[in-house]
Amino acid sequence: MKASKLQAAIEAILFASGEPIELERIAEALEIEPEVCEQVLYNLSAQLDERNSGITVLKLGDKYQLSSRTEYAEVIRDVLELRKNTPLSQAAFEVLAVIAYNQPVTKSFVEQVRGVDCSGVISTLCQKKLIEEKGRLDLPGRPLIYGTTPDFLRCFSISSLDELPAIPESEKEEAEGLVSVRSRYAGDEGQMALDAFVDMICKEIRTKAIREELPQDAK
Repeated sequence: MKASKLQAAIEAILFASGEPIELERIAEALEIEPEVCEQVLYNLSAQLDERNSGITVLKLGDKYQLSSRTEYAEVIRDVLELRKNTPLSQAAFEVLAVIAYNQPVTKSFVEQVRGVDCSGVISTLCQKKLIEEKGRLDLPGRPLIYGTTPDFLRCFSISSLDELPAIPESEKEEAEGLVSVRSRYAGDEGQMALDAFVDMICKEIRTKAIREELPQDAK
């Protein structure tokens, strides 16, 4: 298959899927190597950027998805009469953080960390598709285990869990309420007050803003 046809086929697959789809699944369907498929996806993304398309290619872990650009969110919402998502509560952010950094985890683990019942919050996060069931532990009662989803990566504007901010590395950081921040946009961003970091993440989720990624040599 010619390169142009291959790119068009991948674009059609992503469009028809609507949901994030695994790289290997696309490659298998087109009978090409995953490395070739990844390069075609990169070329497709670059082409969409070059022509200022309202559509972009998102990389979410080992999955890819076509998505409208964030700057058109308001007009899309107006046309489709969509309501803005209700912001996450502080409790939801705390549960999400426990799951994101320790996954896969059981509900009882989350409740041990937070010291309160988390059934309602976990249910809400599942409904918002930020977490999902990942299976069951081979223990009495076979409790469910939870982990984050591709939607979680997209909401936090990261492509993998490796880009999550580092957990405080020292007692001093923890005592001072600091976190070490590293992102794909600016590389190592140094320390940031925990409250400021949470506010920044909340703003990015509310506005669905995607920060401009700096060139590799500028990070």
